[in-house]
Amino acid sequence: MTPRQNPRKPLPLRPGDTVRLVAPSSPFERETFDLGIQEIERLGFRVAYSARIFERDGYFAGTPTERVADFAEALSDADARAIFCVRGGYGAGELLDALQTVPLNVPKILLGLSDVTVLHIFLWQSAGWVTFYGPGVAVGLAAGANVPGGYEAASLQNALGNARSGWTIDLTGEPLVAGSAEGVVLGGCLTLVESTLGTPWELDTNGAILLLEDLGMKPFQVDRSLLHLRQAGKFAGIRGVIFGDFPGCEPPGGKGVTVRDVCLRHFGDLGIPVVWKAAIGHTSRPMLTVPLGVPAKIHAGAETQLTILESACAEPAE
Repeated sequence: MTPRQNPRKPLPLRPGDTVRLVAPSSPFERETFDLGIQEIERLGFRVAYSARIFERDGYFAGTPTERVADFAEALSDADARAIFCVRGGYGAGELLDALQTVPLNVPKILLGLSDVTVLHIFLWQSAGWVTFYGPGVAVGLAAGANVPGGYEAASLQNALGNARSGWTIDLTGEPLVAGSAEGVVLGGCLTLVESTLGTPWELDTNGAILLLEDLGMKPFQVDRSLLHLRQAGKFAGIRGVIFGDFPGCEPPGGKGVTVRDVCLRHFGDLGIPVVWKAAIGHTSRPMLTVPLGVPAKIHAGAETQLTILESACAEPAE
């Protein structure tokens, strides 16, 4: 049975629940970490983390052994209903070989963006976990709700707290290719989605509404990554695409082929709806929280919307 046929949803967050913080990728600034904690507590949740979170190993937040141990401990922490990643950067992929032996019996909320994409994909492909692409503790939550550089409050609340119904997300983008379609939302950071090719947890995109975003890439680099995914067959059965802002990806000198041009060239003739510049992942706008692994409907028209067709969290037993 595929994850798509049997998605495993976490329980929703309720006031007073404990959130476990982890740093599976790059190190972080203590000031933004503390601001993120303040915001999580303002939302009504308790915060827990291991002392390992402050370890440093070059451009990693600790050695692979330390980061694996911290993430595995968070997965098994019976007192924590959610795992929030501090930031992205680089390094989460190093954890995946060791995580193949870690029990994944009880789904928890996993929230994060960028490099955390590989953890989202791993948990989906390995165990069918529904997870959440959205703000990090130090990237989004630290800045606060509904402000530039912060997070969009309604989508976070619906994603992590709604266990009874679906909802609609205003993507605040533009229709690159008009239309509507239904599929399962999957994806994340473009280069990280690409990095799963050839691995045991390679993302199965058939029937997906594919979310793709990144930063700091030249248009030709975006083109190369999209070409790789297309040649690997990853666009053959998709139902729609949602692109992010792609900040820092302007053509040299501000002239020439843009990332928007690249995306239109790859997807303009596939007959599927495509939204450009949604406020997902790397964005200066309030960052949306999007559940991965749930059925949804994409609409690219006068409005650009993603309607989540059912709750992303499981309703607790009475």
